Amino acid sequence: MPEQLGFIGLGLMGRPMTRNLLRAGYQVTVFNRSQPAIDELAAQGALPARSAREVAEHCTLLITMLPDSPDVESVIFGANGALQGAREGLLLIDMSTISPLAARRFAAALQRHGVHFLDAPVSGGDAGARAATLSIMVGGQEADFERARPIFSALGQRVTYCGPSGSGQVVKACNQIVVALIIEAIAEALVLGSKAGVRPETILQVLGGGLAQNRVLELRGPSMIKHDFAPGGKAKFHHKDLGFALQLAREHGVSLPLTALVDQLFAVLVDKGLGDLDHSALLAVLEMLSQHSLTDNPS
Repeated sequence: MPEQLGFIGLGLMGRPMTRNLLRAGYQVTVFNRSQPAIDELAAQGALPARSAREVAEHCTLLITMLPDSPDVESVIFGANGALQGAREGLLLIDMSTISPLAARRFAAALQRHGVHFLDAPVSGGDAGARAATLSIMVGGQEADFERARPIFSALGQRVTYCGPSGSGQVVKACNQIVVALIIEAIAEALVLGSKAGVRPETILQVLGGGLAQNRVLELRGPSMIKHDFAPGGKAKFHHKDLGFALQLAREHGVSLPLTALVDQLFAVLVDKGLGDLDHSALLAVLEMLSQHSLTDNPS
């Protein structure tokens, strides 16, 4: 019997992910805090719901894609939440990026009600969500992972089982450390080279042809030069994610000195009201500290 899907959280990532599930032929019941996103997807074949509880009542597999741990907790366990409508055997897959500690807590609580849980955060941004090329990292019971594998295949290209509950979120925290430090390194290189008199385009061209070449440079370098910070991954969410990494580091006695530093740079960006910009807007903080903008050295 095919899975009947539910999807809660129709934002920057959730909306294109739901479209891909519809294109793959799945029946998807949807809910979101704002009605326009529900209406848009209903026009494309999704079944609208009025609450998280109603979504759970109509599905065998439920996906959540929400901003933070408290949002996930509220949608699952709150008033009119998914748990109130869940039948025994429901598989709930949280594809948000949340605290690994919270993911483990949610899994244990849901297990007591006969509900299965996978933490399955993603990497690839809104472009990956639209193209169904997301990298998906999954924690939970391996049997549940195998059950969900066809669903993941409709959403991403690289799907990796990482281990028990919370493991997906641990790997996502590691991913966010690397991405953040690369963005910061690119920003440093562009500001230094530009202030020293070299065109930013030339810097990108050289970096992209040698050992410094990387995916972030390829995808974000050109837009950073243009100061085009339309969000693919919002700065405020990356700041949140680094907080999870630092929390995990404290729990395990791991030193993350550069992560802590870049986290503070993101804090400056968020404090200046720029948290809704793309995480590559970290460049703006480096420009401010250096009293130099890339636009001061036009091509």
